[in-house]
Order: sequence, then structure tokens, then C-alpha cells
Amino acid sequence: MSTTNTTTENPARKRGFSISGLGEIAIRCVDYKAMTAFYRDILGLEVLADRGRIVFFRLGNGVEGHTSVLALFDPALNPERGQPQAGPSTLHHVALSLSQADQGAACSWFDASGISYKVEEFPWIGWRGVFVTDPDGNTVELVSAGWPVRQDR
Repeated sequence: MSTTNTTTENPARKRGFSISGLGEIAIRCVDYKAMTAFYRDILGLEVLADRGRIVFFRLGNGVEGHTSVLALFDPALNPERGQPQAGPSTLHHVALSLSQADQGAACSWFDASGISYKVEEFPWIGWRGVFVTDPDGNTVELVSAGWPVRQDR
């Protein structure tokens, strides 16, 4: 069981600044076309900008007008960096937030489309995640809050 120490002072107070939100998630794709189709057509993210070998999807309103985005990069865009690394990625998963109602609609969409997914509840914090896998093998969590929170955290 995880416990949180609530008596520790937030170190951001000592620094004078704190991170307020997520700005961007950027993925250098193995299969750029399949990844673009997955995030656009399966998850339904809005294309904010398509720069040819980089596509930006709108994730939502960010901090002070900075739109949060998911950026997909074609691996051929920057050949001096080489191809995506072989073997397992250090990326654990990408979590995208949505309402409980939209999470239910996503599950219905996945069922109707034959897309495999897994549901996991996190009662210690009141979240429920729906996990799918994108074409490059990354785990994508569609997470919503407001589920019952266990009191024995």
C-alpha cells in the first residue's frame, strides 16, 4: 500500500516556481503513418497542425493559453539522430485525461471497433484507467477521476 507524507513542505516554495501542467508529449515514431492514424482515427484527437513529418494533436487547454499537445515525429525527419532505439523504450505510458462519460464512450467505441483494452481502478486516488496500445507498442491510458476513493490510503 502506498502512503503519502503530507507533512513534507513542497520544495517548489523554496525554488519560487512550480510546474503547472503538461505542455507537450513528443514521440519519435517507428511507424509514423500508423501512429498518426491511431491517435487521429481511433482516439479521435484533433489535429492542431500537420507539418509534413511532424503532426501536433490538441490535448486540451493548458496553462495560461499554452495548448497541451501530443507531437508525433517521423523518424526520417532528423536522420542525424538515427532511427528509434532498438529494444524496449523507457516510456512507461502516456496518460490522457477525459471525463467519466467520455471514458465510458471510449470503451463502447473500442468494443464496437474490436480494439483490445484493459480497465484498471486506482481507488487510493479515485482514478480509473482504460489502457490501449498504439501501433508502436506504447501504452496509452485514458484516465478519469471521480471514482470512489479508498479511505485507508
